[in-house]
Amino acid sequence: MVKATSQFNPSSGLPRQDPIISELAAKLGTYLSETEIREVLRAYKFGAQAHKGQLRLSGEPYIHHPVAVAALLAELEMDTESIVAAILHDVIEDTETAKSHIAEAFGTQVAELVDGVSKLDQIHFDTKAEAAAASFRKMILAMTEDIRVILIKLADRLHNMRTLGFMPKPKQRRIARETLEVYAPIAMRLGINSWRIEMQDLGLQALYPMRYQILSDHVKKARQNRKEVMDKVEITIQALMEESELTPVRIKTREKTLHSLYNKMKIRRVRYTEIMDLFALRIVGKTVDECYRVLGIVHNAYKPVPGLFKDYIAIPKTNGYQSLHTTVFGPHGIPIEVQIRTEEMDNFAESGIAAHWVYKSGHESPSVTEKSHTQQWLQNLLEIQQQAGNPIEFLENVKVDLFPDEVYVFTPQGKIIELPRGGTIVDFAYAIHTDVGNTCMSAKIDLRVAPLSTVLQSGQTVEIVTHTAARPNPSWLNFVVTAKARASIRHYLKNLTHEDSLRLGRRLLSKELDAYNISIEDIPERTMSIVLEEYGYDSLEALLSDIGLGNRMPKLVARRIAPGESAAQAEEKDLKIKPLSIKGTEGLTVSFGKCCQPIPGDNILGLVNPGSGIVIHRQSCRNTREYRKHVENKLEVEWAEDITSTFPATIRVDVTNSRGVLAQIATIISENCNIENVSQVEKYSGQVTLYFVVSVKNRVMLANLMRRIRNRKAVLKVARSKR
Repeated sequence: MVKATSQFNPSSGLPRQDPIISELAAKLGTYLSETEIREVLRAYKFGAQAHKGQLRLSGEPYIHHPVAVAALLAELEMDTESIVAAILHDVIEDTETAKSHIAEAFGTQVAELVDGVSKLDQIHFDTKAEAAAASFRKMILAMTEDIRVILIKLADRLHNMRTLGFMPKPKQRRIARETLEVYAPIAMRLGINSWRIEMQDLGLQALYPMRYQILSDHVKKARQNRKEVMDKVEITIQALMEESELTPVRIKTREKTLHSLYNKMKIRRVRYTEIMDLFALRIVGKTVDECYRVLGIVHNAYKPVPGLFKDYIAIPKTNGYQSLHTTVFGPHGIPIEVQIRTEEMDNFAESGIAAHWVYKSGHESPSVTEKSHTQQWLQNLLEIQQQAGNPIEFLENVKVDLFPDEVYVFTPQGKIIELPRGGTIVDFAYAIHTDVGNTCMSAKIDLRVAPLSTVLQSGQTVEIVTHTAARPNPSWLNFVVTAKARASIRHYLKNLTHEDSLRLGRRLLSKELDAYNISIEDIPERTMSIVLEEYGYDSLEALLSDIGLGNRMPKLVARRIAPGESAAQAEEKDLKIKPLSIKGTEGLTVSFGKCCQPIPGDNILGLVNPGSGIVIHRQSCRNTREYRKHVENKLEVEWAEDITSTFPATIRVDVTNSRGVLAQIATIISENCNIENVSQVEKYSGQVTLYFVVSVKNRVMLANLMRRIRNRKAVLKVARSKR
């Protein structure tokens, strides 16, 4: 790391009553030039003037907060623009200073950083949750352009957590929960471990002060006893390393954080006294080769706990973190976690992407691995934002994406794909590429066919089979866990619904206009403009889409478009309108009632369901009785002649309870069509009722199937069920 050669006198040019800025200047003097520090001091004067008269709840001048935020960034040795932006990060939000004023005084880059951190107070939102989510989305988008935005925000949040005690209790809990759910995981994702740990412990203290105090007291009591054990382990390993002619950079004992202990107690559902691994040993070596040699020494000295070795050097974590982790049985059988890493890895584990970020002029750039992990995550955030319907959905998706535990799965070409624990084949497909997910048809795990909902385990090789005709299934939303997969599926289905509703709306309106011998293309432009204005649409496409979704009745729209006629003439036109042909391929805007399961050959009726489109029922369905009273919701429909789709139908089969009867009937059905579901109900001793949901093309196919089943000796009765 390159240090500034000149040393700046922090007291020069500063009034004696400004010790806080003097301390900041002293920190900056260790790595910035005198010219750069004077720029920071100019920003301090600008910010102090803007915040003049403002006080924090603690009673101190407000300017102390942004200076403290800048000091946190100075500990990471961030560049001048970051420090200046940190000092000014609240001036747009809390003062009358405009973004243009900052740009004029300190440059466009600083202004963009400040604006990226600022909240969206100037825009009206219906709820506080929506406003907070929109602010978060703006900050994340700014972060994708410049990572320094989130570093400033994290420092801002950390200092707010340090001074949380001055706020009302409800606000303390709200901020603490938000910190634990969003900001601490972001710090982890960026690898800034020191900030993440402090945020988590402060968040736990604010949410559960009594639990925090009890845990803290227990750790203090155990510290002395455990220290003797850890000292013994440290001396033993140090001696063994010297025998092997290895000289570690340092060996130190690390105490587990209270938040991690609390989480472990919750997950395992155990008492504090049952948590043994309170302390961990960290060994920092000179090279990667030494790290693996040290691992051998540790395992020779102490027996490793099976299944608890993790090689994050060969396969780094999502945030670029690298280290060897192992747990061994120490003296008296006490489990001890040992972390082994190089000094560079150790620095990165504490400061993350900020440790070597490219904005540090004259410093080394981050490694390709570190940078690619961060860039990939930022790219995923951009895709999630583009596909999210609203800010709250985006915020929830990002929370899901910050889930810390990963599994590592391989493509057939050997590429490693990282997924959250619980990730499925569909998550894997979308992690490769959105188009792969959208056209995913089937998959193989280690050369064996597996359902798309299969949860993946580390080390598996997954091959995705795609097809141009395949498309996302709404049921995938029930099992995917990654934000990218969820957002991509929702985005595709929304677009698909719009296309389907547009196509259906055009068919419905064309059908109504046929009675007037008018086509949509023949409608005069002036007439269409008047109709669109009356109904409040800005385009014909929007009107047709709403008709397809059932929000606008095509019959009334057609009457408004057609030349003026009497009520008797309009009724006569209605009689001429042909029923709408149903093929089963209309998309998401035409659905089939699960209550009666209509299939081709049934007499059917269409009911308009506002916001969803058309639901097709059998004429005899009891659920349509109430709807029939409202003529405007009823739509005349009929089956098309060239239907190739299959439709679900339920067959009820009463059988004697004999051995192999279920297999016999299932074999008959599977020879003719697909079985979607099977269930059974035991009526009384000796008789069972079986329900088969099967896929058929029409009533004829269903009747033939039922005839074959009826011929079996064990079958007492076969009927079509409405279940």
